Amino acid sequence: MKRSTGQVSLVLAWALCLVLAAPSAHAVVAAGGRMVLVRTDRQLPVTGDPIWELRLLLPGQPLRAYEALVGRVRRQEGDRHRLGSKAPLPRGRYAVTEITPVAPTDDVELGRFLWIGLEPDFPTARRGLGIHHDPSAGRGRSSGTDGCIGLIHGNDLLVLGDLLRRSGTTELVVKD
Repeated sequence: MKRSTGQVSLVLAWALCLVLAAPSAHAVVAAGGRMVLVRTDRQLPVTGDPIWELRLLLPGQPLRAYEALVGRVRRQEGDRHRLGSKAPLPRGRYAVTEITPVAPTDDVELGRFLWIGLEPDFPTARRGLGIHHDPSAGRGRSSGTDGCIGLIHGNDLLVLGDLLRRSGTTELVVKD
């Protein structure tokens, strides 16, 4: 689900305060790196949503991993290339296109933190893909995303956004 654009200084200031308070974000000085998205064998207990893992690989740094939901629980085997399928992202490489704050006027399902835009490096009908917080993770029918990567913990998104900016990481590989 693509978010609208807009300036949100209050959200950005709040997000910056949280990121600066995170000790793991300060040590990153390595250039480059990549993210890798993989499906795990774990599930959220109430909804049964499969938990995916978004791994951040930075040269000379320990592996960082963030729990995420990708697509809807009953759409995990859907056509990953069809627009509107609510299936997980198609396998392949993606470029990070933007890291911007989520505006108060954006859809509530984007969370209230950051939007990290993604553009596929291959032909697909899917558009408007990104990484955001999933505020409804594990909370009934709204749990999961329309196909984006929805981090389960909002603070993880703030830390990830800061690490991506600091390291210059611009690549995501979806393995499953």
